Amino acid sequence: MKHTEVKKHQGPSLYLEVCAQNEEPRLPLHTSIVLFLLSYCECKSFTVFLVFNKQTSPESLRSQLPASLNVSAIQLEDLPQLVRGCRLPAVLDETGRLCRAGLAVVLRHIINKTVAADPSRNDVLTLLGFKKTCLKACAEVSKWTRLCELGIPSAVEEHLQNPTNQHCQLPVSILTLEQRLAEPVKVHNDDKIRRQKLQEQRQNEKNESSEGQESLDSESKPGQSSQACDGLELRAALAKMSVDGVPALTTRENSEIRKVKTTDLPQLEHVFAEGLYFTLTDVVLLPCIHKYLCSLQAHATSSLHQLPHLLRWYSRVQEVPGLLRAAEDCGLLLSIPQVPASSLPVVPSENNPASLLAQEEGQEMTTQLPFVGGPRPTMTKLQENGIEAVFAPHPRPAWTLPWDSLPGAINPTEGKMSNIRAVRKMQQLNNLVAMVTELARPGYTIVDFCSGTGHVGIVLAHMLPDCQVILIENKEESLVRAQSRIAELGLKNIGFIQANLDYFTGPFHIGVALHACGVATDMVMEHCIQAGAAFVISPCCYGFIQNAVKFTFPKSNRFQETLIYKEHMILCRFADQTAVQLTPERRLIGKQCMGLVDLDRSWAAETHGYSVRVMTMEPESCSPKNNMLVGRPLETNGREVTADQLETPVHN
Repeated sequence: MKHTEVKKHQGPSLYLEVCAQNEEPRLPLHTSIVLFLLSYCECKSFTVFLVFNKQTSPESLRSQLPASLNVSAIQLEDLPQLVRGCRLPAVLDETGRLCRAGLAVVLRHIINKTVAADPSRNDVLTLLGFKKTCLKACAEVSKWTRLCELGIPSAVEEHLQNPTNQHCQLPVSILTLEQRLAEPVKVHNDDKIRRQKLQEQRQNEKNESSEGQESLDSESKPGQSSQACDGLELRAALAKMSVDGVPALTTRENSEIRKVKTTDLPQLEHVFAEGLYFTLTDVVLLPCIHKYLCSLQAHATSSLHQLPHLLRWYSRVQEVPGLLRAAEDCGLLLSIPQVPASSLPVVPSENNPASLLAQEEGQEMTTQLPFVGGPRPTMTKLQENGIEAVFAPHPRPAWTLPWDSLPGAINPTEGKMSNIRAVRKMQQLNNLVAMVTELARPGYTIVDFCSGTGHVGIVLAHMLPDCQVILIENKEESLVRAQSRIAELGLKNIGFIQANLDYFTGPFHIGVALHACGVATDMVMEHCIQAGAAFVISPCCYGFIQNAVKFTFPKSNRFQETLIYKEHMILCRFADQTAVQLTPERRLIGKQCMGLVDLDRSWAAETHGYSVRVMTMEPESCSPKNNMLVGRPLETNGREVTADQLETPVHN
């Protein structure tokens, strides 16, 4: 491995974190996972950099780096600006203006680059799973992504820091995975596989009957797999990957089997983490589980009895062609942990995976008052406690962008939307841009969260050439379209980040979001508050609001004292009933519910030292979701901070 200076981008650059333990550099699990995938895919599309935060020799890491990769070292202060504002791992494209950040986003990009370079790599393409959605949902809204991307790596990292003191109780995330692997699975079009499984089971019964009863002792040993399952289901999994030498399941079941009802067919057991097929999730988990099992083998062998399904999964992934080669290339010497030959102990009820998972998710409902349903009782209850929806007057209701003189690539009418929708989009942009230009000053950084194809951010970059604009979006195809638009416009003050919000850590002055869906509005507000930045947000999809990792609903103290969670969810559900085809009375109730949900949000922000206005876009017909939240941080004396007083914040 060599030290290198940052050069002009000639290809995509991949930046991976290095941390220190006892003043010695080591690779955190997220870095090990990325390197493992690179080796498994045999991907050479990236220039790989290990990022150090101080001068140190990286040579001690050589044994953990794939021999097939040319890896360079770079100091933290030498990172490109866009990468410096993100959590690693991160990929910077050839232009230096599009950064992809976060474990799942980077891993999915590596897979796409591998397949683009060699379309015959079906074994790599299948890692993305059915409909190519594996680990696509962000960790804030997907418990499964949160478990695999954050929960298990974090738990294993913590365990490895002090393995001798953490073996008494297994981590909740590990037990949750064990529970998941014990459940039967359903896969797309699984009826045929289940019938073939039944046919093989009956054939095995006939063979056993003719040959005499065989010993079944091995089936009860942890870590050893069922022959029936490893026969049919593992063959089906490997055949899906089109691996040479693995025949597809083409045997046609007999007529007797075809007559069996679907409900009477045997369930399919987990072969891999997401069910029957080997996916990106297994790639993420393998380095984590390997190091965890090795640690248990060394320090707490008896704990392995609690993980029979995890041990079986660990043995099965080693049968995937190419996996052992990739693991050895990364210094992972896979083996099957030896479990002492003793009976499986009963797991205490308080350590049961289901019990621990319930503790993790929380049990707030059991201690709350009885729920009274419907929007009217809930709204009446709030009104009796002095809480009503209040909308601040719009400060610039007639302001409009000079649409006739703007370049075509900025105007929504140039896109694929209908004329009516394009006009409404222009009206929505008028409202948000009016508020942002009121707040902005030269030198500001403005972040367009959940940017989509960049309708808001591109207008702002054009109208505010002295400001830096960053578009953050999780969907790669949306950012690619946004890039093509700015290429046509020749804008230089704009950058792009494909990431979930938590992976953006850079400083900024104003956060903006048009129709941030469900809890995305709350995530953007949280991000802006942490950064001490002003915000202009148009919420959307209130019915998708739900308790998340960082916040629960209701959010403000006054709402919490008045409503329980289910009552607040009633407000959210009816807040979505504002479509033009509904009756005026129904739309009015929907608008009031929108106002109440956003009032709760604004009061929660005010406890963090913000002044927040809830207002309606002009004209109201520009969108059924026409609310707008405009917030500014206050000075310590309680006065609203003006745009001139905002300084570059430090993101915690």
